[in-house]
Amino acid sequence: MVVSVLTKTYEGRASCLKLLSAPARLAIVGELADGPRLVHELVDRLEMSQPLVSQHLRILRDARLVSVERRGRQAVYALVDLHVAHIVTDAVHHSEEQP
Repeated sequence: MVVSVLTKTYEGRASCLKLLSAPARLAIVGELADGPRLVHELVDRLEMSQPLVSQHLRILRDARLVSVERRGRQAVYALVDLHVAHIVTDAVHHSEEQP
């Protein structure tokens, strides 16, 4: 299969969207859109286990979509770029619209 130069430019963008396609990661980004959160706050708000939240946060951190700041023994996570929050918000609103 031949891939055009234009199509190749979208490969990185597609990988970001694939990363955001997990419902748990969408929920995490949605929560972080309102501001930085401690891990236990995300666990409580999303009603998910701490290991699962931490796993998804690691994936988002590795993709440089979230940052972590250590405050003693606690980790505070925040979105690196609010554009990601806008993408998620727009996608969620679009999916809720009636056809």
